[in-house]
Amino acid sequence: MSLLNQLFNRGVFGAKCKTCLTLAISRMKLLQNKRDLQLKQMRKEIAQFLQAGQEAIARIRVEHVIREQNICAAYAVLELFCEFVLARVLILENQKECPSEMREAIASIIFAAPRCSDLPDLLQIKNLFTVKYGKEFVMAVSELRPDSGVNRTLIEKLSVSAPSSEARLKVLKEIAKEHNLAWDSSMTEAELSKKHEDLLGGSKEIYGGSSLPRAPVKQDSPKSSPSNGAHPTMPTVSKLGSQQAPTPPSAMPLLGTNEIEQSATNSNAAPTTDTKRETPSQSSDVLERARAAIASAERASAAARAAAQLVNVKFGSLKLEGGSHHRTHIQFIKI
Repeated sequence: MSLLNQLFNRGVFGAKCKTCLTLAISRMKLLQNKRDLQLKQMRKEIAQFLQAGQEAIARIRVEHVIREQNICAAYAVLELFCEFVLARVLILENQKECPSEMREAIASIIFAAPRCSDLPDLLQIKNLFTVKYGKEFVMAVSELRPDSGVNRTLIEKLSVSAPSSEARLKVLKEIAKEHNLAWDSSMTEAELSKKHEDLLGGSKEIYGGSSLPRAPVKQDSPKSSPSNGAHPTMPTVSKLGSQQAPTPPSAMPLLGTNEIEQSATNSNAAPTTDTKRETPSQSSDVLERARAAIASAERASAAARAAAQLVNVKFGSLKLEGGSHHRTHIQFIKI
């Protein structure tokens, strides 16, 4: 029974493989013709951008052109491999293991199947090879192991990485030459050769010594602030008008006069690089923020005092009204 199953599966594999390969080859030819027309239109638009001086847009559009060119080149390689496998389907049927001379073609088709969404026939071919050669064979090809045998040109053309600056500049020059444009590529070369700083990684300044200390900023304490250097606190008013104990704010406390003088003397002995890092604009910004914080605290305390006075007045008026009602009630009882 097992021999009959093998013979039956062998015939099914050959028929399905031939059908899928034939459909994939015809589909790739149609897609290549369609992409060739799109590439011509895209290159023409880039030439118009270069002629109009819009090089920034041309540098972005050229990446899509390079990607389409890579896909067309990959389709050409896949078409050759599919034709090669189609001509030797009978050899694959008669052998249980993958022949060494056909390993590169089969591995390249399996590798390209999930990366070419326009060719669903390749997925069916991949499934047929998975049933015949096992999941381990397909896994080695998908992970690009050293013994996978995938074509290197196909790997490069189907890569999702961005094209290099040299490749973009080369294609731009080819487009300008193709459309007979007197294009000066010096600006584009300077822009592409510029190394952009990685802002997400933070500052990349490297100093020879240890970490440089920042000189403290001396702040002038205003007249309204207490003598001990703490921020003025805002009393909280309860519902009945009684004032609770003031709570210190979570802001940064100011330095005392002795600490400021001591830190100022220590900062005079710091390296000269510290004076370069501290600019007058930074110290003025700190003073502006301190003054604004103190002014807002004063306004808040004044508003709290006014609210407390208003609550006290209302509470006193309520007492007077209650007393007058009590006296009229007593006089009515006497009568």
